[in-house]
Amino acid sequence: MAHLEVDRGARVGFRATSALRPLTGFFALGLGLSALYATTGVGVSCPFRVVTGWDCPLCGGTRMGSALLHGDVAAAFAFNPVALVGIAVLGVLGVLWVVEALGGPVVRPPAGLRTRLVRTTQRQRLAAFFVVAIVYTVLRNLL
Repeated sequence: MAHLEVDRGARVGFRATSALRPLTGFFALGLGLSALYATTGVGVSCPFRVVTGWDCPLCGGTRMGSALLHGDVAAAFAFNPVALVGIAVLGVLGVLWVVEALGGPVVRPPAGLRTRLVRTTQRQRLAAFFVVAIVYTVLRNLL
């Protein structure tokens, strides 16, 4: 199992405070939509699903959030397992970034993974993200 390295040295490059703003907005929007759905049953229609009849990579996210608000992790996983894992990873990163922003230790991925990530461009990472999203969409709709 890989471990995260704690770097107490210079804080160069990534700034936790700059990452917290969009992450906080993302979680606030998701919490708001999930709370609305949990209390009223009103949700946001997915434009991709309306047009194609297929679930997009995020379909089930509001129901997943509602299930999490009710403490039902199994139901949340059933609604969208990939989004649930993604939310968990973003949550852990958010906590680590808050600790860093408050002056705590800087936690970074292991050196090998960091080296591989540095060798890729933002365009390559975005392309990989879209390939995974497309494959997940096709698999979840055909299986």
